[in-house]
Parts: sequence; C-alpha cells; structure tokens
Amino acid sequence: MSDISSRGYANADKLVSTAWVAQHLNDSDVRIIESNEDPLLYPSGHIPGAVEVDWVKDLNDPLRRDYLGRAGFEALASRIGITPETTVVFYGDKSNWWATYALWVFELFNHKKAKIMDGGRLKWVEEGRELTREKPSVSPTTYSAPERDDSQIRAFRDGVLQHIGEGGQLVDVRSPAEFSGEKLHMEGYPQEGAVRGGHIPGASSCPWSRAANEDGTFKSAADLRAIYQEELGLDPGAPTIAYCRIGERSSHTWFVLTNLLGFGDVRNYDGSWTEWGNSVGLPIEK
Repeated sequence: MSDISSRGYANADKLVSTAWVAQHLNDSDVRIIESNEDPLLYPSGHIPGAVEVDWVKDLNDPLRRDYLGRAGFEALASRIGITPETTVVFYGDKSNWWATYALWVFELFNHKKAKIMDGGRLKWVEEGRELTREKPSVSPTTYSAPERDDSQIRAFRDGVLQHIGEGGQLVDVRSPAEFSGEKLHMEGYPQEGAVRGGHIPGASSCPWSRAANEDGTFKSAADLRAIYQEELGLDPGAPTIAYCRIGERSSHTWFVLTNLLGFGDVRNYDGSWTEWGNSVGLPIEK
C-alpha cells in the first residue's frame, strides 16, 4: 500500500505506519497500546513496549452498560503510564476494530494525541516484525482528565430516534445478513444479543470491512469516497450516525468518516443493535 501521506486523507496524521512504530518504540512521549477482541493475543506476543487496554475490563463500567467515568479513565491512564501530552498509538486484531474503539473512548476524554497503526496487528506480524511476551515495566503517572464528553462523537437512542425523524444520515456497518434481520450477529458468532433482527429505518447498509484492504490497512481517500459519498450518497457536511451491534465495528467507520474523509459531524451509536433491537416500541425495518 502506498505511503499514508499520499492517500489523500483529510487527517493523515491520525494514522502511522508499522515502520513509524518500529522507529519510535523507545520514545518517551509515545505509548503503543494493543487492544483486541481476542484476549489471548497480547500475552501470546505483542509489540515490544506495548501495553494492553482490554475493551471489557478497562474501558467499561463494571455494572452499568456504559464507559468508565473520569476517575476510572484517570486510573487507567496513570496505570499505562501516559499523560495528556503522550501520543498514544493503538493497534489490534480484526483490522483495528478494537483499536479504533479504544481511540474513540479516549477521545471522549479529550485525549486528542491518539493515532492508529495502519494495518494493525496482522500487518506487523506479516512483516515479520518483533513480538515479545514480556510485559513492559511502566512507571505510573498522574493523569488529570476532564469529565467524559458524550456530546460530540457519541449518539444515544433518543438522539437516533430524533435523527431518523429528521431524515438524517445513518450507516449500518454490520453484515448484510444482520441488516436484513436474517442474523443477530456476524457469521461464526452466537446469534444472540437482541430480541428482534433488522435495521434502523432509513439506514444505509455498508459493512465496515469495505473500508479496509486485505492486509488490514485503510483504503485510499478516493476509494473511500467512491463507497461512502458516491455509492451511498452521504453528504460530508451533514450529521451522520454509525452503528453496528455494540459499537465496535461502527467505531471503525466513525474513524474513517471523521479522520480519513473529513466528515464534520459523525457520531457512534454504541448502544447499537443490542439496544435498538431490544427496546419496546422502536421502529424496525427488514
């Protein structure tokens, strides 16, 4: 794949290459973070110096279906040894599903110095780069975070209902079988999580994976525009909401629309289909 800077992205600075990461492993102001769906991957081998952020244990409130609050985020940031000035670089499995999800949560706390390693774990491994099972020794920091801001990049059920009532842009990034209501999750996963199948009325279907190449890297801006603007007809200047089943795949699409294509107002509806498909009285299409 061509150099990141030559792909025409609106904000190419949000992506770094595997080569860039290899060159900056020992930088004191850079922290590499692995975030995966599969919890066995990090202990089996990770980028030297990388810390793990587990999407279940580290990013979520242990009781409510919500993210950690300010105190929890400060504790997490302190434990992994970062400050608000640290550049955090996320990578992981599934073409960076969970890496973009973690980055999105970090941005809820206004940690803007956050990037994605293009190609994720797969590209690093396929290039034969070094992996280690040794956990890094990290000196805790004191991190002062603002209160979590859900107003800019996060959508909630009632807001989605208002959005579709106004004819707003909505992208369902799940598989076609989930969109049609045939399945409640992707192929190969337990078909559970919602009482009803289908999609939110007015949503366009565009599986998240269309934005990625086979090696896990992101497609060029021209190729992405062909999908999201020319094929789907999305207006970069209009408010857009992306959703999936629990918000992880849609965080990938949120990252693409926001940072690679420069859409001005994109929100991730993390309640997604597990909330919408279980809510009494909400409209569903098949």
